[in-house]
Amino acid sequence: MPPTIPLTNDTLDITHPLRTAKNLLTRSQYFWFIACLILIGEATLCRLIIRFIPYTEIDFETYMIQTDLYLTGQRDYSKITGPTGPLVYPAGHVHIHHLLYNLTEGGAIEYLPKIQELYAGLYLLTMALTFFVYRRAGIPQYVLLLLPLSKRLHSIYVLRLFNDCWAAPLSMGAIHAFQKRRWAIGCILFGLAISIKMNVLLYMPALCLTLLLTNGLVLSLFYLSLTFITILITSQPFLESYPREYLVSAFNLGRQFLYKWTVNWRFIPEPIFLSAPFARGLLLCHVALLGIFGLGAWCRKQGGALAVLERALQNPIKEAAISSVTQDYIATVFFTANLIGILCARSLHYQFYSWYATQLPLLAWRTKYPIILR
Repeated sequence: MPPTIPLTNDTLDITHPLRTAKNLLTRSQYFWFIACLILIGEATLCRLIIRFIPYTEIDFETYMIQTDLYLTGQRDYSKITGPTGPLVYPAGHVHIHHLLYNLTEGGAIEYLPKIQELYAGLYLLTMALTFFVYRRAGIPQYVLLLLPLSKRLHSIYVLRLFNDCWAAPLSMGAIHAFQKRRWAIGCILFGLAISIKMNVLLYMPALCLTLLLTNGLVLSLFYLSLTFITILITSQPFLESYPREYLVSAFNLGRQFLYKWTVNWRFIPEPIFLSAPFARGLLLCHVALLGIFGLGAWCRKQGGALAVLERALQNPIKEAAISSVTQDYIATVFFTANLIGILCARSLHYQFYSWYATQLPLLAWRTKYPIILR
């Protein structure tokens, strides 16, 4: 008779369902088991959404019309427009939709389900990369169960086909690369993400601080140059022809947003929303919050922000950190910098939810509230 294997607290045993469920949700060795179950469920749900819920046209037709103008030889950004407005995204957006244009014969309606399946793949990729970031940050797998609950996030990816769906996985992939200390790969991915949506620049304070702490001033400048070179390469067709029009349209930090599309400031009267003092006030709040976190929580274990800067200047080839820069720290700083920028944004539209939805559970987990309140 074979020897009996004693049960341990980590054992999965169908005769002890409560213990098994607890182990599956809390023991780190089952993290990827739960993550894979979630991805399988999400893949099934996305297929059902595509099959049974009608597609909602908002911007995809405009993307295709703008791409058509690009393919006819137009390189002046100020003259590339569509039904919902002018082209205001960097060149990476154009290159992606050039590919989609070719795959769909100019956005033909019969190809729409295939494009939706592609965007469902982007959704699953974003989720998978988020799981990698959470795993390296030490987040327990039961927190992952919160990530698939957003109806709006499914809609943004699978039913609306916004270009945010391309920037999100690139951004998350960059953060994962930074956690693994793959600085060059991360900075290139970061540059690709910026070349699609300018909002990715909200991570820049976190990137600069993380690079300075882990690589020193000289290497930080080198890695940042990879980001900017990536942006320049994607922008080359437009910078060669109409550089001013391109930069003004694609990287317009002072863009005036329409009140009718705003979500976060709907309670503000329209005249105030459109006023210059309101915009300046939000910018000051953004800078102030970054300063508070930079001078406080982000650099507390490093002796303070001024001490970090002093060490970086005194020895620019040596990392400025005096305490370990953990993978959890990297994820938390990046997500916090992004959320600060979103809180102070001049206007948020519904699709902008994809910028931060997958990051909120980690930030909530990092608070000191009881687990049930997180």
